[in-house]
Amino acid sequence: VQLQASGGGLVQAGDSLRLSCAASGRTFSTYRCGWFRQAPGKDREFVASINWNGGNTYYADSLKGRFTISKDNVRNTVYLQMNNLKPEDTAVYYCAAGSSNFGYWGQGTQVTVSS
Repeated sequence: VQLQASGGGLVQAGDSLRLSCAASGRTFSTYRCGWFRQAPGKDREFVASINWNGGNTYYADSLKGRFTISKDNVRNTVYLQMNNLKPEDTAVYYCAAGSSNFGYWGQGTQVTVSS
């Protein structure tokens, strides 16, 4: 499975962005997916995850209510809708997928939020 993240950019505080992660491979529909992020000088951190059919979602506590993860198994794509962005959301965002763990990773997309 290959993952290609897109949708990042430079936005102002309070704006919204939707990240996409397009996957190749027929097994993607059976995988759980996740989004992670890494800010400069910090460790990579969990953002959100979703199970194979989209029935269960999980979020970092600090992001609940602003971020929404979704999965489209027809389009082989997982999304991250980010609302009311804050400067502290500035990071490289990575998508990941896998069956039991996140064995596949995308290349990352930069999100920069200016104040």
